[in-house]
Amino acid sequence: MAKKMGFWPVLSIVFGSQIGSGIFVLPASLAPYGFWGILGWCLAGLGAIMLAMVFAELCTRFPEIGGPHKYVQMVFGRMFSFYIGWAYWLVSWVSSTVLVILSVSYLSPITGIFSPAMTFMLEVGLLAVVCAINCKSVELSGRVEFVLTLMKFVPFVVVPALIIGNFDASNIMLAPEYESTSILELITKVTVLCFWGFIGVECATTPAGNVKNPGKTIPNAIIVGTCGVALVYIVNSVTIMGVIPGTELAVSNAPFVDAIKVVVGKNMSILLSIIASIVCIGTLNAWTLTSAQISLGLAQDGLLPEIFARKNSSGSPYAGVIISSIGMLPIILLTKSDNFSAQINYIVDFSVKAFLVIYMACCIAFLGEVIRDRKIGKAIVGIVAMAFCALMVVESTPQSLLVAATFFVSGIFMLPFIKRGHGETGGDKSTKVLSK
Repeated sequence: MAKKMGFWPVLSIVFGSQIGSGIFVLPASLAPYGFWGILGWCLAGLGAIMLAMVFAELCTRFPEIGGPHKYVQMVFGRMFSFYIGWAYWLVSWVSSTVLVILSVSYLSPITGIFSPAMTFMLEVGLLAVVCAINCKSVELSGRVEFVLTLMKFVPFVVVPALIIGNFDASNIMLAPEYESTSILELITKVTVLCFWGFIGVECATTPAGNVKNPGKTIPNAIIVGTCGVALVYIVNSVTIMGVIPGTELAVSNAPFVDAIKVVVGKNMSILLSIIASIVCIGTLNAWTLTSAQISLGLAQDGLLPEIFARKNSSGSPYAGVIISSIGMLPIILLTKSDNFSAQINYIVDFSVKAFLVIYMACCIAFLGEVIRDRKIGKAIVGIVAMAFCALMVVESTPQSLLVAATFFVSGIFMLPFIKRGHGETGGDKSTKVLSK
């Protein structure tokens, strides 16, 4: 029998999927907004916690493999569920490509600058290792994620402790170009920026079938983990913003290094490189596991070809892991062109917009459940979470939304592979929904 994950590996997935490379750049992005940036972290953290509560409740009611597409199916039906699941699976590994690239590039101060061919080989090698771990077993992937989370969590405690003594509130100032900006616009802009760091709040729901007592373990891990993620982001960003003057921080390419320099007075680029690479590798592992579980859940419901449902003796959906990993290779190869490298950032942005649409759909499914049960308190949580996501979407440019929509629309090419009337879910309320 395949081993299942307990609380700590699931908690590490919550941390690993949310704390990525953004923690290194967001302090610089928020610097021009002064104390409004700190408010942005608080509001984004609150919104993420509201979403965490939504997903915790949904997972408690429907602890099955697949996550979001299962919940959406309850309200919108099987076909809409397919498009949500397809887009969710697609963005999970398309955006993960950037993590492969960054994991290797962050080590350049140690390894030196390699040729494009050698860099590609290192990136493929890293992807192969992560792929092999996830092909071995879900339980092994969870254990690896736990170790990586511990390794990358320590620096985010140590760095603030080292620099807090040099904190000066006068360093946190609003840039002149934003002095005439309305309060509402400032709040919206900083909240949108900060929320990027919380994408992945739902990841722990996807491997529910491979978790011990998922109806209890996953909700606890999501709530505790998201609160912990919010705390890490707020503490690190606030201390860095208070150590480096806003005008300098706004143009910094390495806020962590520059903040440490203030204290120790020497180049810490090597330390930062190791930390950053570990952070990205941990996030890559978490999303590789998540991506495979998404495709597994879709395949079990007949919404993807049966090959995605293939598992080994340890319960790992190895086919899904391999297919998504192979899908990253062309994108990684194309990044050897400088022009395409610049476009990777846009891919991540479009992915975030797609995630927000998925979150909104899940919030509607959540509201349908709790309103039917007349749970007013939980309904308020769902309304706040959905309104929060809507705010993020409204702030998007039309071009960004249009490209994000292609993640959903591209699912039309998979329609011939969908099994009509398929209802394999596990035998509870979800089975009835699928059979309709």
